[in-house]
Amino acid sequence: MKSDSSTSAAPLRGLGGPLRSSEPVRVVPARAPAVDLLEEAADLLVVHLDFRAALETCERAWQSLANHAVAEEPAGTSLEVKCSLCVVGIQALAEMDRWQEVLSWVLQYYQVPEKLPPKVLELCILLYSKMQEPGAVLDVVGAWLQDPANQNLPEYGALAEFHVQRVLLPLGCLSEAEELVVGSAAFGEERRLDVLQAIHTARQQQKQEHSGSEEAQKPNQEGSVSHKFLSLPMLVRQLWDSAVSHFFSLPFKKSLLAALILCLLVVRFDPASPSSLPFLYKLAQLFRWIRKAAFSRLYQLRIRD
Repeated sequence: MKSDSSTSAAPLRGLGGPLRSSEPVRVVPARAPAVDLLEEAADLLVVHLDFRAALETCERAWQSLANHAVAEEPAGTSLEVKCSLCVVGIQALAEMDRWQEVLSWVLQYYQVPEKLPPKVLELCILLYSKMQEPGAVLDVVGAWLQDPANQNLPEYGALAEFHVQRVLLPLGCLSEAEELVVGSAAFGEERRLDVLQAIHTARQQQKQEHSGSEEAQKPNQEGSVSHKFLSLPMLVRQLWDSAVSHFFSLPFKKSLLAALILCLLVVRFDPASPSSLPFLYKLAQLFRWIRKAAFSRLYQLRIRD
């Protein structure tokens, strides 16, 4: 009986601490199913390396948040759960080499870019810039930075600078980067000067590359023109060699007739004109000399044989 009285006199202990008869019993609110699914998704991602199952678990957690929201749960906790689900889902998509789907997958839950958490947006910038596709997030980050509600967040300045370094400068959007840095009050004076110096350096490099490409194009153009002018004499020479070799294979009268036809086509003079007679006379002498030289060369070759 003594033990019974001592047991009844001891205070009851529960999850909320020691309870006395005069205190009401406090009920601890049940955890949302999405929290358990988040832990399961993280375990599948990190421990089991089952990326597809981790992504599917994140999607089930999002569906659970939409259908079974716990009213007693603080709003901040729900936001943290959503952000953590996005982080796990983004990593799962990246591990499956489906990084192109990350932005659309995130936006299907937040609907508009302005509602994205800063941590999720930073992760998207990092992923797409690492994959050499910063232009994919250009409009999304721009819309987020222009939203007045986001400009009061403590992460705004760091995210704006990250956007300049990872997106605007690699894309060559130097004017947009300068406008963002100068017009935003989130940049401190020292950080503003550093980022403006980086923009200035990028602009100088861009000018040097542009001038270098123009100088490289000029020699190519000059070379192509000179090549055309050099190829024209070579073509004429080839035609002339072909014509001469053909003339030597013909009788003298036929060669002379072919030469006259060639002169009619090239020089375009009138053979019936008196002014053409000296030229025809010299042409005939030239062919006689060529014929004599060819026969003498042939005779010498026969003697040697």
